[in-house]
Amino acid sequence: MNPDNKATLLIVDDEEGIRDSMRMLLQDRHRLVFSGSGKDALKLFRSESPDLVLLDIRLPDIDGLEVLSRMKDFDPEVEVIMLTALNTVNYAVSAMKAGAYDYLTKPFDIETIQSVIEKVLEKNSLKRQNLYLREEIEKKFSFEKIVGRSKPIKEIFALISQVAKSDSTVLIFGESGTGKELVARAIHNLSKRKEKLFVPVNCAAIPENLLESELFGHERGAFTGAFDRKPGKFEIADGGTLFLDEVGSLPLPMQGKLLRALQEKEIERVGGTKTLPVDVRIISATNTDLGKDKFREDLFFRLNVIPIKVPPLRERREDIRLLMEHFLGIFNREFGKKIKGFTKGAEVALINYRWPGNVRELQNLIERLVVLQNEGFISEEHLPREVSSGEGETPVSSEFSDLDLKQASMKFEASFIKKALQKAGGNKGQAAKLLGIHRNTLLQIEKRLKH
Repeated sequence: MNPDNKATLLIVDDEEGIRDSMRMLLQDRHRLVFSGSGKDALKLFRSESPDLVLLDIRLPDIDGLEVLSRMKDFDPEVEVIMLTALNTVNYAVSAMKAGAYDYLTKPFDIETIQSVIEKVLEKNSLKRQNLYLREEIEKKFSFEKIVGRSKPIKEIFALISQVAKSDSTVLIFGESGTGKELVARAIHNLSKRKEKLFVPVNCAAIPENLLESELFGHERGAFTGAFDRKPGKFEIADGGTLFLDEVGSLPLPMQGKLLRALQEKEIERVGGTKTLPVDVRIISATNTDLGKDKFREDLFFRLNVIPIKVPPLRERREDIRLLMEHFLGIFNREFGKKIKGFTKGAEVALINYRWPGNVRELQNLIERLVVLQNEGFISEEHLPREVSSGEGETPVSSEFSDLDLKQASMKFEASFIKKALQKAGGNKGQAAKLLGIHRNTLLQIEKRLKH
């Protein structure tokens, strides 16, 4: 399309009368370029990049089918309308089989030629729009389901794009529910490994006695119940990415075996006698300070080549409204609801709430609100009391004033877990769900707080 927004039409016909007729008929609506020969037409085609070509079947120098073929070789997307005399219609049909959009017979019917041209140009317009939409969708979803436009999230997006280009190990830090796995998936999907598997492993959710088999696989008869050979996550992820979530929960013996696998790029199945080479990229995640826990320093440095800190939701409040609308749209579609949005009061309450469970807590709340309502707006009255009253806020009080940051964090964490357990009537599985974490993670945190 040329700068004045008129479509460019290349009209190729050796009859001067046909060219004049086309000029009178089309010059008001379109930018016209004319040629009387095949060779000249091919030169103009390359220099003018027309939106549409009207091409005579019979030319003095090159056969029209040959010109069509060369144009299609140069630009497979170009649309070409063949111009033909009545006695060459069969020839024109052959041209359509070769890629022409349509054919017009001489003498031309004014309404017909205008109609065909408009159809082609409308098709071109739709193709451009679809291409643009595909590009926008790729931009939007290249970071998976990470939603946000705040400065911290934009910095995460930029870091993901940079990190994805390498095979370096990545360690993602962040509280539970911040979207650490989404970051890991985004890195994988933007990497050269994207055609291979992304294999997530929740290290806290697997019993300690099964972890080695889960990661490295086992041979038949390796232990009671091992009736068949089983490949581990390393083998499954070969050529792709292995995501070790809550890596801080790995027991020390497993940390040593993981370090060896990373250094040697080979594994050994439980009960096996030979080593197997593996090519995986390791991305890990943790919601604890590995440097302060029982975690091998050499493994920490091996995993922490590229650290990424995912901020909690309370540190990017400007994203909350966007996330609210995002989840509302998802659950409206999922449950066939027609909820229009949020009242101002509900919006203010949701934005001001502390969100200890981060994005996952917000997502779960919006799902609950949509399930319990059919239409209209979500108001402040629909929100849980702790959200509408701002109980999620935790201002610094005298009980924290004499503590350092670590002590204060542990005290708050213990208090928050206690409240969740009280709400759940002592049921740790339910309490973990309220906190937005796995039950095994809750057990790990409780164990850490006791020491």
